[in-house]
Amino acid sequence: MTQKRLIITCMKNEAPFILEWVAYHRSIGFTDFLVFTNDCDDGTVEMLDTLQKHGILTRMDNPYLDIPGDHNPQKGALRFAEDLDIVRDADWVMVSDVDEFVNVHVGDGTLDALFKAAGSFDVISMQWRLFGNGDVVEYKDDFVSAQFTHCAPKFCPSPVQAWAVKSMFSTKGPHVAGKLTRIGVHRPNNLDKAAEDLDWIDGCGRPVLDKFVKDGWRFGTHSHGYDLVTLNHYAVRSAESFVVKKDRGRVNHVDRDQGLAYWLRMNFNMERDDSILRHLPRARAEYDSLLALRGMKTRQTEAVAGHRAKIRDLLSRQDTAAFFEEITSPRMQMISRHLNLLNRKMMTEGPDKVPQEIFDRIAQVPDLMAG
Repeated sequence: MTQKRLIITCMKNEAPFILEWVAYHRSIGFTDFLVFTNDCDDGTVEMLDTLQKHGILTRMDNPYLDIPGDHNPQKGALRFAEDLDIVRDADWVMVSDVDEFVNVHVGDGTLDALFKAAGSFDVISMQWRLFGNGDVVEYKDDFVSAQFTHCAPKFCPSPVQAWAVKSMFSTKGPHVAGKLTRIGVHRPNNLDKAAEDLDWIDGCGRPVLDKFVKDGWRFGTHSHGYDLVTLNHYAVRSAESFVVKKDRGRVNHVDRDQGLAYWLRMNFNMERDDSILRHLPRARAEYDSLLALRGMKTRQTEAVAGHRAKIRDLLSRQDTAAFFEEITSPRMQMISRHLNLLNRKMMTEGPDKVPQEIFDRIAQVPDLMAG
């Protein structure tokens, strides 16, 4: 019997990027998708509902406002999901976002190859690698995973988000999260004290530290690594798409702005990693199959047109145009190649807190992306 491997996600205004993300993850072995949406006005719901009619995924309105407690949209959705049959019937579950791609480095790049290489485990936490915009300014209707190959270095202890994780866990055990009791954004939470022999590994296949099992959401200098699998995180995409993301707001930290400071710390263009490209022929074949489903080509065309119209509308505003000019400036492009020179305080507070002497030093370094 084929294992059910489920991704749970929340989406708000992600219409033009959905089809690639679903196709890619289906092509590596995920079988089910549970998508919660709220306040979408860009065709996201229509896109997902069309996919749902074809049995590709399950979409639900996000019920977070009706969940007892002060939950943000993502955490509220996860609380609700814990009681759903689609979650309880799954063999493996992962919480992931539409800008995150599971990049398996072993074998043929599928989940089967990952399971074979890693051996038996209950949870695997996949470490982010932050991918920048690579100086791409304009939105293009092409695979995100093909367009953006510049990223953070493998050794990247700062900012704290650089080594955040998302986790895939087995549901085998007494709880919805197997040997743990709750589903969390970055990892399953609350280890059942009666559970024995919890096998929790990192992206290199090594056991995680006990303190991580307790409450960790990121790795550190003691445990970073991507030997088996990386979670490619395309947090910014093109500069044009980023202004749409900024306007949309966040699904988890809803009270935090995605402004210059966010762009600074997430737009890493220090190294190049194109390892995911070997998986794309299979992903494109799956994409073409989905696009051929009744109604899907129209949905994708509408999503792309709507995204471009939103970009035009936002850039016609003086405040957004000024923001866009700043993130695409030579100054910001230059710093994105040398973010290792910044401390965490600078990354948290934004480019205005970066001393001019750092920019002066960087200006003397050859531009490795030139040409």
